[in-house]
Amino acid sequence: MQTSDRPATSSNNLPLSLSRTASVTRKTGETDVTVEINIDGTGKCNADTGIPFLDHMLDQISSHGLIDLNVKASGDIEIDDHHTNEDVGITLGMALAEALGDRKGIVRFGHFVAPLDESLVQVALDFSGRSHLSYNLDIPTQRVGTYDTQLVREFFVAVVNHSQMTLHIRQLDGINSHHIIEATFKAFARAVRMATEIDPRRAGTIPSSKGVL
Repeated sequence: MQTSDRPATSSNNLPLSLSRTASVTRKTGETDVTVEINIDGTGKCNADTGIPFLDHMLDQISSHGLIDLNVKASGDIEIDDHHTNEDVGITLGMALAEALGDRKGIVRFGHFVAPLDESLVQVALDFSGRSHLSYNLDIPTQRVGTYDTQLVREFFVAVVNHSQMTLHIRQLDGINSHHIIEATFKAFARAVRMATEIDPRRAGTIPSSKGVL
């Protein structure tokens, strides 16, 4: 029987030693959040934040980004959803940063335009090591179900600041609040998927002319 000197690989042809996973827990006086992430997953999601609409959006990130996510959060939702929504975004951003490590070999840039019925949203992002958000959504209602639509921006602010990405979100069309928000999360998921893919031409180098992100 012949043996190979090649390292064992995952289903994504990554060496098993380079598996891009993270588990992050963040506890405050207001919330207790744990996020487990596998960037090279198959889109399995188990989200239990106490905020049903946020759970639905996390499922979009997982499903369309092919990211495995386990998110468990408890917080002071008897006051409102703000703290839990924000802290889930913070912890997800931290988990993304940890799973990507030094970001060697990744494509780095991602973009996608997602339609959902009458809505059309464009997302472009860069895992640049610099935190910046340009947010241009015009959501016509204050709530979708019980979810305050102002919290969409707060979620992405938190993710951006703690994953150190540059993120641009632009609404091209749309009049239905649910459709606009869901198209945003789907476009974000696909852009993250593109940006975090391994570029075989990078050969494990950092995708920056400066040599560091």
